[in-house]
Amino acid sequence: MPASAGHSIGNPVQYELRLGDNHVALNELIGQPISIEFNGIIRCMNCDRVTKKSFSQGFCFPCMRKLASCDSCIMSPEKCHFHLGTCREPEWGQANCMVEHVVYLANSSGLKVGITRGTQVPTRWIDQGAVGAIPMLRVATRQLSGFVEVACKAHVADRTNWRTMLKGETTELNLAEERDKLLALVAEELDALRAEHGADSIRAVQEPSLGLSYPVDVWPQKVTSHNLDKTPRVSGVLQGVKGQYLILDTGVINIRKYTGYQVRFCAPANTGDSNA
Repeated sequence: MPASAGHSIGNPVQYELRLGDNHVALNELIGQPISIEFNGIIRCMNCDRVTKKSFSQGFCFPCMRKLASCDSCIMSPEKCHFHLGTCREPEWGQANCMVEHVVYLANSSGLKVGITRGTQVPTRWIDQGAVGAIPMLRVATRQLSGFVEVACKAHVADRTNWRTMLKGETTELNLAEERDKLLALVAEELDALRAEHGADSIRAVQEPSLGLSYPVDVWPQKVTSHNLDKTPRVSGVLQGVKGQYLILDTGVINIRKYTGYQVRFCAPANTGDSNA
């Protein structure tokens, strides 16, 4: 069975690594030595075939080319082409793109704007390692959220600097004030979108911000990343977990990046073989 990382809201966030039927509580391993060893086998998370290279974090090349979840509009939602009848998987698009999305502000490596399905709050914020986030707008579709994000990123960043995020140097922000300032800056663009798509297609919300903390004992002074393709065995003392990253005293590793890789995970009193 494939392995995956999970989390639950807590103070700090509680992380676990799912290895087949086993769930390893990562918070309990902080301060302990762990190792991850890649055996050279990568399996597509969609069709399970062996692939020499993983595309779009876990897929073989043919599946990457056919799955709607791997289309370019996932990274650039304003390019959604569902309305043109050319979606790779119309049923998937209906369920995942033609539903309410949240446009939010997050404080990860600094202030950034982002979008996510309403059902993915606060999961998306935790994935980005945000220490705080606040909903700004609720919009009717993914494409419309992309149009709003394009307007907003003329004023604030739309990406997280992962190295800064992992150093734990984020400055505290009043997200409610930042939300109100940004809404004022994009008011004309929002009015134009409402005129085209309907008055109720974009709704400003006055929802509270959420603060998040992470299980990190030691923040890295210099961030270096491990690469399982170049160095199949990674080991070190687990010093923390934030976003999609395990922080070791030897470097950091993005677990999400290696979805579909068959690995052996070893830790005190925990040993597992599975796909990660």
